Amino acid sequence: MPVNQTYPSAKHFLATTSALLLTLCALCFTQAHATTKSTTAGASKTTALAAAKKKHKPARSAKAIKGKRFGNTAAVRELARNIARQQQLPIAWVTKQLSQARQIPAILPMVLPPASPQQKNWTAYRARFLSDCRIQHGVKFWRDHSLLLDQALVIYGVAPHYIVGIMGVETFYGKHLGTYKLLDALTTLSVMFPSSHPQAAERQAFFQNELAYFLKQQKMQPSQTPPLGSYAGANGLPQFMPSSIARFAVDFDGNGRIDLSNSAADAIGSVANYFKAYGWQPGMPTHFEVDVTDIYEDDLNALLAPDIVPSWSASHLQSKQAVLSQAAMAFDKPLALVQLYNGGGPPSYVAGTENFFVITRYNRSSYYALAVIELGEAVAKAMADPTYQAGSCP
Repeated sequence: MPVNQTYPSAKHFLATTSALLLTLCALCFTQAHATTKSTTAGASKTTALAAAKKKHKPARSAKAIKGKRFGNTAAVRELARNIARQQQLPIAWVTKQLSQARQIPAILPMVLPPASPQQKNWTAYRARFLSDCRIQHGVKFWRDHSLLLDQALVIYGVAPHYIVGIMGVETFYGKHLGTYKLLDALTTLSVMFPSSHPQAAERQAFFQNELAYFLKQQKMQPSQTPPLGSYAGANGLPQFMPSSIARFAVDFDGNGRIDLSNSAADAIGSVANYFKAYGWQPGMPTHFEVDVTDIYEDDLNALLAPDIVPSWSASHLQSKQAVLSQAAMAFDKPLALVQLYNGGGPPSYVAGTENFFVITRYNRSSYYALAVIELGEAVAKAMADPTYQAGSCP
């Protein structure tokens, strides 16, 4: 696996004189962000905010799936009471929203564990996300929003290629935002969650909590059209769940609204803020190459036991016969030995840092984290190549 590195675009941004101008712009932007309901007249005239307010144009979604209305049933009234109490919302308004929501029985099997779990395969998983088309769209996304990505670097310390990687893996840069009305999907999973799930009570409570956050957000910031998203209730370019929107989403374009579907600025700022909130450390690599060929089986199992939680020093890994790069041996913070299966072939391994762990807070999968990293790296490489030419890609 390639060792994570700092790309010329980020170095250029931090090293050149233009970085000073960008920092001043970011300071103005931060002031606008701090008072989200109004931006200063001067700041609104800057090039930075003009670019930040440029709307992302998502691909058209298929027609939202419709079903039978839930109606004013006993289950709906009980759920409405709980949500109204939790979020301090008018109970009549909540009851009306839930009564008008439509059932989507087709999504219920999607939340069940697979009957026969598929064998994990990092090579196949990686190939899904590192396609030429996805890289091409990543280059376009970066070029279209380069100023916003640089501002996120200044304010949150998250380099552009990680944000670009998230957007590409999550929604193919807005091409796949979801086709389900969020109210319908979340209400369905809150009221009709399948009892056959091994953690049915816990998962149903989770979706009821997400529904409560969604309704609170709709009451505070009504949408002109019903918001669409995934069958599980995730929304926008970065696919935030409603609770994540409440905790981490930011009005990065300073227009007084948070819109993760139509504002690339809000999506970029929100992902960067998410990483920072979970302890992202600017400049820290995400992982290093590691060779485990000579590690005894018992030692290997012990090193893998903490999973993706950084727990071992480089010297401890080396003492167990792990072979690390010089850069990894000079790294003085904890590492996790991360194993990725390759179907029937030998597993792959990397030594993950605390920043690798942060990416898994977005999606609790080492496969996901490495796909985000490598897609971002591939887009950055294409951006830095003066001979790179995008092909014909839908």
